Amino acid sequence: QVQLVESGGGLVQPGGSLRLSCAASGFTFRNYGMSWYRQAPGKERELAAVITTGGYSTNYADSVKGRFTISRDDTNNLLYLQMNSLKPEDAAVYYCYTRLATSLGPRDYWGQGTQVTVSS
Repeated sequence: QVQLVESGGGLVQPGGSLRLSCAASGFTFRNYGMSWYRQAPGKERELAAVITTGGYSTNYADSVKGRFTISRDDTNNLLYLQMNSLKPEDAAVYYCYTRLATSLGPRDYWGQGTQVTVSS
């Protein structure tokens, strides 16, 4: 079955860094774009970063641009989000996401999420 498993979240001080990982299985990882979403308490889930197949193109929300870097390791089916210069407003549960083609049409897949807390 399709699985997306995030790790790497934790507590960090403002200005600090974290690297999140997403381990993917159950599908041909290299054939799909991947995304990181995040959701803070009381807020809508928002798209933070996107990476295309092969990692040739990336896009970021304005709020994280210049601070976050999305990358992928297709050999090992891993997606990363390097987060630098973290701000309190970056605190959220971060989710790995992809939309897969199936015989019944596209289907969304989400990881379980990993908590990022930014606090002094």
